[in-house]
Amino acid sequence: MRSLLGVPEFAGIAGSRRGVIALWSAPRSRSTAFLRMMMARGDVLAVHEPFSRLADFGEAQVEGRTIRSEDELIHTLCRIGEETCVFFKDTMDFRYERVLADDRFLRDATHTFLIRRPDEVIASHFALNPNLERDEIGFAYLHELYLAVVDAQGVEPVVLDSADLLENPEAAVRAYCDRTGLKFDEAALRWPPGMRPEWGRTERWHADVSETDGFVARQRVYSQTVYNNEILASYHKYHLPFFEYLRARRVDIL
Repeated sequence: MRSLLGVPEFAGIAGSRRGVIALWSAPRSRSTAFLRMMMARGDVLAVHEPFSRLADFGEAQVEGRTIRSEDELIHTLCRIGEETCVFFKDTMDFRYERVLADDRFLRDATHTFLIRRPDEVIASHFALNPNLERDEIGFAYLHELYLAVVDAQGVEPVVLDSADLLENPEAAVRAYCDRTGLKFDEAALRWPPGMRPEWGRTERWHADVSETDGFVARQRVYSQTVYNNEILASYHKYHLPFFEYLRARRVDIL
């Protein structure tokens, strides 16, 4: 059930939060660090990239259960959300057709979005994936999903800029919690560094966050960027309007 402001109502003992919270982002947008923070809370079930794992590997694991279709995954997440708060983050290097087609999931889950400058995303992504294709960058898919959520819910969902997250982690996370019905937990802004078992099949994509214990900027110099590679420049030109649309709707961090 939703309030007039689009924030989920609480259910359960002592105001405990139930339901599904989704964080959708373009790849390389610091979403794994955000997931790591959610894992550190201890009061939510945090799930790592179930939809993209399904697309990449043909199956995903949720609470020990092997999932082999988007419909089954949506059903499983919603079923768990009836008992507790389940948070998952996923990247939009794929177009999740069953998510877009499921009006109930679009309406009833709390969908949130994380963005990062596309020139930074593209350079980082290309360094790990030299066969990078335009649509894998994800901002067009992210924008499409954002509009689908707005159409289903009648309110604009939370958009968080990862630059704000790095500049002022406490304010950014507090604003996110306020808008999603979570209690702010300052202690979760720090976590033990190291690889997580959930990252086993995609470890190289999470090397940076495995070496950190909080939201910190890591300086990288890339040989190929949107400023010296014509193909990457064309990708940037295509995705920039979608990023700018979402950035104009980002949460103001005071």
